[in-house]
Amino acid sequence: MRAHHDAHEAIETYSPAEEQFNARRRTVGLVLGPLAFVMLLAAPLPVPGPAHRLAGILAMVIVFWVTEALPLPVSALMGPVLAVLLGVAPVRPAFASFADPVIFVFMGGFMLAEAMFVHGVDRRIAYTGLSWRLVGSGPGRMLVVYGGLTAALSMWMSNTATTAMMYPIGLSIAAHLARTGGTGARQFALAAMLMTAFAASIGGMGTPVGTPPNLIGIGMLERFADVDITFFQWMAIGVPTFAVMFAFLAVYFYVTGVRGVTLTEGSTQMVRDELKKLGPVSRGQRNVLIAFGTTVVLWITPGLVALMGMGQTPFARAYTQAVPESVAAMIGAFLLFVLPINWRAGRFTLTWEQALNIEWGIILLYGGGLALGEMAFTTGLAEAMGKGITSWIPAPGTVALTLTFTGVAIVLSEATSNTAAANMIIPIAIAVALAAGVRPIEPALGATLGASMGFMMPVSTPPNAIVYGSGYVPITAMMRYGLALDVVGFVVISALVLLLGPIVL
Repeated sequence: MRAHHDAHEAIETYSPAEEQFNARRRTVGLVLGPLAFVMLLAAPLPVPGPAHRLAGILAMVIVFWVTEALPLPVSALMGPVLAVLLGVAPVRPAFASFADPVIFVFMGGFMLAEAMFVHGVDRRIAYTGLSWRLVGSGPGRMLVVYGGLTAALSMWMSNTATTAMMYPIGLSIAAHLARTGGTGARQFALAAMLMTAFAASIGGMGTPVGTPPNLIGIGMLERFADVDITFFQWMAIGVPTFAVMFAFLAVYFYVTGVRGVTLTEGSTQMVRDELKKLGPVSRGQRNVLIAFGTTVVLWITPGLVALMGMGQTPFARAYTQAVPESVAAMIGAFLLFVLPINWRAGRFTLTWEQALNIEWGIILLYGGGLALGEMAFTTGLAEAMGKGITSWIPAPGTVALTLTFTGVAIVLSEATSNTAAANMIIPIAIAVALAAGVRPIEPALGATLGASMGFMMPVSTPPNAIVYGSGYVPITAMMRYGLALDVVGFVVISALVLLLGPIVL
């Protein structure tokens, strides 16, 4: 969903050296992309003509994604356009993925998140949680609650928006700590900033709408492997994964970051004062909670019905057909436009002008990635790639493929955006699994969740860049903490996907 508009623009900054690196990376990409395209077209690949031409297109798009030579959505659109121009696919199949039902899950979720931002629901939730008396003046409790709220919000909002919203709160607590004589203000600030970025990224794993890679993985599994993952089934795997990783994060930062830090009573009082400034719950906030709650209930109802042993009843089948996740998301979005704030004045919870602020580029990026994946399967390129990669793996079983693609996705997420990483690695994971005669669910889920990692560098994710701009996070500290979380994430994701995947799906 979108970032915390003005705040995000002000704080997502890179150092001059990083800006220079990014500029050079884009320049290199503009040269390497077309070169890769031409080289693959000239190479004698043992695939049919359409698949051969698609291989060149994919190579160029992937280079553009990794180097960000062009805006990511533009590169995604380029793929289907070139596919039509070069006769890989007719125009309708090439662009059909841009109307995939998952697109509408994106749209509905984005609008709900936008409404939460517009009416300050996210800030009210954050300040309410941090003002609990249970938090008190303990730095460990404060950091855990702060990170927990960040992760919980990120389950429903983008990690960028969540980070941009929580970032100034963490800085305010650290600044107040320094002013009032508490010890370890800078140490607490480092832990709070890294907790903000990392918790926002892992929190997105919990629900399908938490981060774009989740919906990309769900959509590709449904389209390429005929595997339908419901909202509830995803949470049955995603929530335990994020919970275990957050528990490690909390303990790790307490032991290495805030032990020995002393908060003053005024730190929590400052949070309560900020909550008071928000005033009573507004009509708009109540409307947003109604729309949000309605959507969540519609999303998880099939899972609850199945838990009650009624999953195969006529009601359950009729409900699943009538209210899929995409329709549920749009119902929530529609409520935002019809629930009034002031009926006489014609003011409703969300205006179309506000809705236009959602991340339409992510939708185009998803559609383009899905289109390229679809064409890879229909032309036979995916099958050829799957067989080729399978031949390199000594024992291509479920465990080996899950470990391989989880690790590759994590490494790739350090070099490019999580959405681009998911678009690149998930269809390959599915193709390799099918070629090896292995169930594709576990390798694809490992790749999907692995794509949400990327904690070591400011350029890895927007949340990293945001907190790096605070001045409290040395690059060496981000790399040290980020590497530890990448390693733990690899173990946790691989283990839970292999353990829970066969049970839940």
